[in-house]
Amino acid sequence: MCYSAQVKADYRKLVRTYGAIMSIEDFVKLYFHDAGKARPKTPKAMDDAFREWENTAEHDIWRHIAAWRGQEAIAMERELFTQKARLNTAQRALQVKVTKKAENDVRVATNKIERASQKLDDLRRTEPLARDSRIFPGVYAPVIVMENGRRVIKPMRYQCRLCGKPATYDVKYPGTYNARRDSLESYWREAFGRNHGILVVDTFYENVEGPDGKNQVIEFTPRDRDPMLVACLWSAWTDPKGQEPDLLSFAAITDEPEPEVAAAGHDRTIINIRPEHIDAWLNPNPNDLAALYAIFDDKQHPFYEHRAAA
Repeated sequence: MCYSAQVKADYRKLVRTYGAIMSIEDFVKLYFHDAGKARPKTPKAMDDAFREWENTAEHDIWRHIAAWRGQEAIAMERELFTQKARLNTAQRALQVKVTKKAENDVRVATNKIERASQKLDDLRRTEPLARDSRIFPGVYAPVIVMENGRRVIKPMRYQCRLCGKPATYDVKYPGTYNARRDSLESYWREAFGRNHGILVVDTFYENVEGPDGKNQVIEFTPRDRDPMLVACLWSAWTDPKGQEPDLLSFAAITDEPEPEVAAAGHDRTIINIRPEHIDAWLNPNPNDLAALYAIFDDKQHPFYEHRAAA
């Protein structure tokens, strides 16, 4: 399964390279700032791409992003104040008597100070870093779909909640960011042949067992450095009771591993379709699933170089 990926979040490049338009309405809905709403989990690169847009609607999106960041900055500053006070109290206590509680408070406070400081730095930083584009399950990413005969970029959560399934499935089935090829006509039958998308990524990450028997995260990147066109399924979920917000979400389709991926210790690989199959993939015929499997069988096979992730 694709545990994590580094996505293409430059909307101008996606529009120019893949002939897509942006669904401004869906981005506005995602980013709309409301004090009673939870901050959507989005990669920094996806947010920052709106900073320089001159269009009014896109500037409005950036205004909401800035409001979310301001709210986060206040929370992180409060966290820093609280943890620094906790650290000082614990250090003073240790000067009098060494206790497990004081030692634990020093350790916890130090770790929380480091995390809050990095979060504040990231909120204020304008220079891009590679990790700004990385997504994990539960994080939103720009996905290309077909809508009214046009390629459209929509923000979708990386963990698919199929229409009709309860919201509790997010916890009950946490692996629904991965749509296995051998389950497309069973669990994923409502989306396969109907709701198809493409996620453009530069790198993907997988968990494998290291030489010491412990988990290790491996980074895979095509040797030719061409972007990967990852075949996805998506769903537009609505709560029949009207209590939960609408949700656009997707899953990456995976197949048997490429040889070099298997050699690195992982048993699945994302399906990297060829550019000439984009329209056929995005315009599926549910009565001709064989044509869709043929796209999988003709997928791109770049050599995936790998290394331990930083």
